[in-house]
Amino acid sequence: MKPYEKIIVALDVENERAALSLVKKLKGRVGVFKVGKELFTAAGPGIVKKIQKLGGRVFLDLKFHDIPNTVAKAVAQAAKLGVYMMTIHASGGTEMMASAVNAARENAPKGKKPILLAVTVLTSLDDDALKKIGFNQGAEQMVLRLAQMAREVGVDGIVSSPKELKMLRTALGPSMVLVTPGIRPAWSAAGDQKRITTPAQAVKDGCNFMVIGRPITAHKNPAEAAKLIAKEIIS
Repeated sequence: MKPYEKIIVALDVENERAALSLVKKLKGRVGVFKVGKELFTAAGPGIVKKIQKLGGRVFLDLKFHDIPNTVAKAVAQAAKLGVYMMTIHASGGTEMMASAVNAARENAPKGKKPILLAVTVLTSLDDDALKKIGFNQGAEQMVLRLAQMAREVGVDGIVSSPKELKMLRTALGPSMVLVTPGIRPAWSAAGDQKRITTPAQAVKDGCNFMVIGRPITAHKNPAEAAKLIAKEIIS
């Protein structure tokens, strides 16, 4: 995999026009385009097909979390769209995750099963925030527990903070796909993510893909920003 293919750019924009403009600028500069709740709510499922038509692979990051039957049906529809990746919440439990695994496998077009990723602990949450919510365990312990549950039922990979990458790679082995948000190059502000690291360090620690938003999308030249990050990955 080439360095730029490890980059997932977050299309966290408010409308289809802005999203497709970024796709046109970044095609061939990044590996995957993430469609999250904001864009999906604004533009609907059609945005997935339009990105694919432009030659982009889509990471549908809707973090499905509901009763097993409801999640299975949602995953089935996402798989039929031909998305490259999608997310569910590991905290939904093993039955919910297992139903999602089956739905992704059974509904993939032409056998191209999407990469099913389990979200563990959001990168905006640190130990203090988790205590306020009522959890007794810190972020690292919760991430490991949820990740192991996901692996046991056949989930393909994990989304987690870069700070848990080494631990997860050691605990889960080389076959699990590790996708890491909270990536900030040295020249970019941290924003609202508390557990962050650089692109180069994330790759060294074992991530397969990194999600990057504002450092690319808010840059005056998004394509140049993506190029700089790709260089940093191999530095």
